[in-house]
Amino acid sequence: MKKENRVKSTREFDEILRHRKSVGSDSYVIYTKTKKEPHARVGISVPKKLGNAVFRNKTKRQIRTMLRPLRLQDSKVDHIIIVRKKYLGRSFQDNQKDLEKLLKQVKI
Repeated sequence: MKKENRVKSTREFDEILRHRKSVGSDSYVIYTKTKKEPHARVGISVPKKLGNAVFRNKTKRQIRTMLRPLRLQDSKVDHIIIVRKKYLGRSFQDNQKDLEKLLKQVKI
């Protein structure tokens, strides 16, 4: 995922979270906001409760890998993906299916 397709700043995160259109599961909560710009952006948040920095960064890399084949950048929606504790006990494939299901609910 290219850097221009990522939500980085706290202000941008807050703006999307304030919009409050969300969908959730045991492993994730996804907040969305429609925009006029031609490409989508994604922000990933892994709480400190889930592990140390190495684990949190690994989780973010895994989620970015899950998002690559979905071609999110073609839509006009910003997404914030927040990881929940149930993510830890599930396999990569189960987490990937769950993420794809949620993104279809949001209509990527």
